Amino acid sequence: MKVLRRYFATEIYQAVLFVLVAFLSLFAFFDLMGEMRWVGQGPYRIEHVFLYVTLGLPSYAYELMPIAALIGTIYVMAQFAARSEFTVMRASSLSMMGAISLLLRIAIVLAVVTFLLGEFIAPKASDFAENFKRKIVGAAISSEFRSGLWAKDVLRDPVSKAVLGSRFLNAKKIEPDSSLKSVRIYEFDQDMHLLTRINAEQAKFLADGRWELSNVQEMRFPDAKKTLATDQRPPKIINRSLTTSVMDSDITPEIMAVLVANPDKMSAIDLAKFSQHLEENKQRTERYEIAFWAKVIYPFAVFVMMALALPFAYLKVRSGGLSLKIFIGIMIGVSFQLLNSLFSHVGLLNTWPPFVTAVTPSALFLISAIAALYWVERH
Repeated sequence: MKVLRRYFATEIYQAVLFVLVAFLSLFAFFDLMGEMRWVGQGPYRIEHVFLYVTLGLPSYAYELMPIAALIGTIYVMAQFAARSEFTVMRASSLSMMGAISLLLRIAIVLAVVTFLLGEFIAPKASDFAENFKRKIVGAAISSEFRSGLWAKDVLRDPVSKAVLGSRFLNAKKIEPDSSLKSVRIYEFDQDMHLLTRINAEQAKFLADGRWELSNVQEMRFPDAKKTLATDQRPPKIINRSLTTSVMDSDITPEIMAVLVANPDKMSAIDLAKFSQHLEENKQRTERYEIAFWAKVIYPFAVFVMMALALPFAYLKVRSGGLSLKIFIGIMIGVSFQLLNSLFSHVGLLNTWPPFVTAVTPSALFLISAIAALYWVERH
């Protein structure tokens, strides 16, 4: 059994690697063609294009790993069936449960690789690629909206840290060095009465949740509660100009960058942190919670895909040639990706539970795999 397991593993790993490299080469070519339009803008050259495209490959590898596992395993299983090797294995007391056990052991390694790609390698590589391109080209992060980037924060007492109200921060753009340009800040009390309006030319993140504001124009409004309680003439609005000012905030440059980032390219840890930040500020978290659970569940899709490939070993050669089986595998993989994307959007629109939304596509394909295995066992 040990020799058989090693034989299965060697064949499947080689096939999966071959399929993965083929897909990555195809996507790299398309990205390379798309990036050529940036060549010549500032110091951006062809060598920068190759580096940028290369840094994007881990994200593609993460997304394509279940499909590569499916197609690679189908190829190996079909080859075993065509050479009657699987028939000999079955005659030598290899049961279906034994074959499933072999594939699960092999899938563990691929699932771990998928997890490492999605949680550590791909997010870091994508962030580095985007920052690298912005520094070379000289571009800045900006919102698709004309009003700029918006973030909500909790307004706290500087000494006691007690919650006093809410703060809304708006920035026209984020520079490559993570500084904010054309900043506007609105501070409200717990009854949503405006307390302070601040305009700053620039905001730089210092450390420990502190921002240094430059060229500040501050407008303080009277406390509405005190004015109503005393029934006196409301005091004047206080205006003042400051060269610099320090603001304590839970907002970080990472949180501002996340606002325009694709949740599918973030790590599960970053998604959990940002979801918690949104929840603390009473904002909707469904989009990021769905992405979080999808990130957690996605490595297990490798097990599902390899289970779907096993029935192809039981099909005779007359049931279809190798090319047809590979084509079926590609269609199954594409359907899995489309269903994942579809459920993410439908679940968000219908406010389905994030875990249910993320797990349903894999569950449906797992049921299909079990049904297919049951059918080939009976026939």
